[in-house]
Amino acid sequence: MINSNEIIQTIEMINQQHLDIRTITMGISLRDCGHPDVKVCCDRIYDKITKYAGNLVKTGENIERELGIPIVNKRISVTPIAIACENCDTEDYTVFARTLDKAAKEVGVNFIGGFSALVDKGFTKGDMRLIKSIPEALRTTDCVCSSVSVGSTRAGINMDAVKLMGEIIKKAADTSQGMSCAKLVVFCNAVEDNPFMAGAFHGVSEPECVINVGVSGPGVVYNALKAVRGQPLNVVSETIKKTAFRITRMGEIVAQEASKRLHVPFGIVDLSLAPTPAVGDSVADILEEMGLESVGAPGTTAALALLNDAVKKGGVMASSYVGGLSGAFIPVSEDQGMIRAAKSGKLTIEKLEAMTCVCSVGLDMIAVPGDTSAATISAIIADEAAIGMINSKTTAVRIIPVPGKGVGQEVDFGGLLGTAPIMPVNPSSPEKFIARGGRIPAPLNSLKN
Repeated sequence: MINSNEIIQTIEMINQQHLDIRTITMGISLRDCGHPDVKVCCDRIYDKITKYAGNLVKTGENIERELGIPIVNKRISVTPIAIACENCDTEDYTVFARTLDKAAKEVGVNFIGGFSALVDKGFTKGDMRLIKSIPEALRTTDCVCSSVSVGSTRAGINMDAVKLMGEIIKKAADTSQGMSCAKLVVFCNAVEDNPFMAGAFHGVSEPECVINVGVSGPGVVYNALKAVRGQPLNVVSETIKKTAFRITRMGEIVAQEASKRLHVPFGIVDLSLAPTPAVGDSVADILEEMGLESVGAPGTTAALALLNDAVKKGGVMASSYVGGLSGAFIPVSEDQGMIRAAKSGKLTIEKLEAMTCVCSVGLDMIAVPGDTSAATISAIIADEAAIGMINSKTTAVRIIPVPGKGVGQEVDFGGLLGTAPIMPVNPSSPEKFIARGGRIPAPLNSLKN
């Protein structure tokens, strides 16, 4: 039974501590939409998305109004287009991206994810067509997000794909002043039920249609830790666990309600702490509240490990199904504390890479100088993929080389994407390493059968 004190606490979390449902994401299978004729395939995709998601935004808004819980985004994820459209007779997959964009605008969602390819071991013809279409697809659409999986613990790392993605990111940046790269992420150990963009896609083991919900509450955790300032770290952990339970329980309620009203199965709650540019809604602030002078200082990785673990332990008890990425996100441009530390030089790309060993998901929304080479970008992707492969966790890179910009300058992406300082990159060249190509074999810990 919910008592009046719990109701008051929830209202306070929403009104003063930035608690929200970050996204309701509807996953839709497009596996039955393929056809050799491009127009037929596009029509099937458009018709299916608009049929299933026609009431998604309205339902989300009704739940938001009736329960008084902010739902920031309503989104769609679809079967990776490289799979769904592979038998279509065209080399240029931008037509499918534009169809996704048209459908997303018709139903009113913020983003649609799934302009994606899974190339952990190698490329099919559909994978290669899609990847080569990414720069133009993202430049000419507004709502479409793209992802490419280049490795996994089971498969190793496809270094040919890593090399190619460095080149694709550079081309996407050059044709859009970097903006397209904010909608493009490269994964290792990609998950099939992620509701967060830009990496969401509807995996092949998912049902015909499903509702996944992503919750967020860095501001709530930050305020809870103020009450235990100076106390031992086990007390900090317990406080985060209890707070994560309350945050996730709210997500569970919204997910179940959306599932019931849309007559679509409930998939998972992703209990990630996803920051926003708003003051007081920062993962970096949580780490500094634990006692760090600045995020990036020695001890940052340990503090982040504690936070991530406690969030998972507390949240998993509050939902019947927890999935997605579920942890603490550290996107630089979307977190005021991260921006502050990066500007002052206290947070470097190398320290961020160390932090990704213990958090979700990886190097996220990192702006670098526009003259950063494709080989260097590929090497950064390879480093992050290696962390994911060896540690059996999801890692990702969303890096943005900004044309004409250098270290010390800033780039404004707008909205939830925020503002990013241009961070310095190690000048040593990895070009000969990346040029080798091939595959990095799967690690020994992949042999679990």
